[in-house]
Amino acid sequence: METQLLRNPEILPSEEVLQDVLKNSFPVYIELIKAITNNTLGLVPEWHYYNDGKAWLCKVVFKKKTIFWLSVWEQYFKIAFYFTEKHCEGIASLPIDGVIKEQFSKSKPIGKLLPLVINITDGSQLNDTLKIIEFKKSLK
Repeated sequence: METQLLRNPEILPSEEVLQDVLKNSFPVYIELIKAITNNTLGLVPEWHYYNDGKAWLCKVVFKKKTIFWLSVWEQYFKIAFYFTEKHCEGIASLPIDGVIKEQFSKSKPIGKLLPLVINITDGSQLNDTLKIIEFKKSLK
């Protein structure tokens, strides 16, 4: 069973805390943060403790637009994007792994939004993730 971590509101998700809980996927997390905060993408990660879910989440934004949410699980992290139905075609045309597209096509809506969730365990998943980030950033 999956266990979401970072549940103590008193313990901020510092690099040391993240390294301790993510273990082998910590270098991948660092690589992602470097890629999204560079001058090309210019995204800003914002860690907050959310009382509704009783956990720390990282909201990644561009200006005022939320690009994705990052949550920390036992030895990996999840990235969650939310799209409207009109963006399904755009996702389907992205040059990304077919498994991601298939999971997205089967995802159940949350209100009017369709979640696209990727469990990041190693660096091989970053290329597809960055393509989705660029697509999300380009949307109006």
